[in-house]
Amino acid sequence: MTFTRTTLALLLALAAGPAWAQSQPKTVVELFTSQGCASCPPADALLTELAKDPQVLALTLAVDYWDYVGWKDTLALHGHSLRQKAYAEQRPDRKVFTPQVVVDGTVSAKGSDRAALQRAVLTARSNGGLAVPVSVTRDDDAIEITLPESAAATGGADLWACPVARSQTVAIGRGENGGRSVTYSNVVRGWLRVAIWQGDARRYRVPLKELGREGADSVAVLVQTGSPNSPGPIIGAAFLPLD
Repeated sequence: MTFTRTTLALLLALAAGPAWAQSQPKTVVELFTSQGCASCPPADALLTELAKDPQVLALTLAVDYWDYVGWKDTLALHGHSLRQKAYAEQRPDRKVFTPQVVVDGTVSAKGSDRAALQRAVLTARSNGGLAVPVSVTRDDDAIEITLPESAAATGGADLWACPVARSQTVAIGRGENGGRSVTYSNVVRGWLRVAIWQGDARRYRVPLKELGREGADSVAVLVQTGSPNSPGPIIGAAFLPLD
């Protein structure tokens, strides 16, 4: 079967529901990428395309393990390398590579392969998808996150608030991509573990100063089962511009 951009867009919109004040995605796509990875720019471009779809929370997680090849990634966080490895430990294949996407915290695919990404989205949705509706709003110098009562968080789930830069263009000076300028979309700039949610109806208030918003203009909220060292499925998500 041949997969086209139109087909992917239609599939990503299958579960579309009522509009929210903020973006209420149906799928979370995390792209593990690096400025020092020659095969990553096509995946970065595909993620930029996906980031335009309100049904998808497409996030760039820059890793640091390619820094030794001659260029230190200016957006990388070591925690992203650890998160990618932790994901791999939960899967039978145990593979860690760039560009790699993880969909809804469960399904891995090559980040530059449109057809593989499409299959990963369908597989993740067939496994239950994002069952928890998440509301996030701006209230002066804070954000408020509202979660309904839900059995999906049985055993507890981490509630994360991540400052995000919606667009970052980097002129890469050396390494495998030396001389190229690459635009990255929805770049995650940090992780704040707001709470361990037990599935009860709750509202959390997070001061913006706690987000550490350097270079960020938005916030992504993730509700994820498991733990940082053993991440499970993402069961809820939302995205809110802060500017």
